[in-house]
Amino acid sequence: MTDTRTLTVVDACSSCEPLTRETLSAESAVELARGLKALADPARLRLISIVAASENQEACVCDLTEPLGLSQPTVSHHLKVLSDAGFLTRSQRGTWAYYSLVPGALDSVSKFLLT
Repeated sequence: MTDTRTLTVVDACSSCEPLTRETLSAESAVELARGLKALADPARLRLISIVAASENQEACVCDLTEPLGLSQPTVSHHLKVLSDAGFLTRSQRGTWAYYSLVPGALDSVSKFLLT
């Protein structure tokens, strides 16, 4: 199923609601920026969505290269970035690596964007 939603940019104005209701601490800003940087790539966003939509929010690396049309080393690099940022976990089963969405990992990003 293709997602046909589009995002629109709202012009900033003095009467608009602030993006957040409270000021971020320096530590929180660094951590949030790290997560946003990891997500700021179309291939990584697709990987997150594929894993999240998979049964038990888990997918074999063998099933992730074809949908993206990228080489296995490139997909592995993106998966490592997402794992290092705390969005995915990796488990080895025989010769295959399986990636799972970390429960609540996207909460801080969605909370920041939706408040």
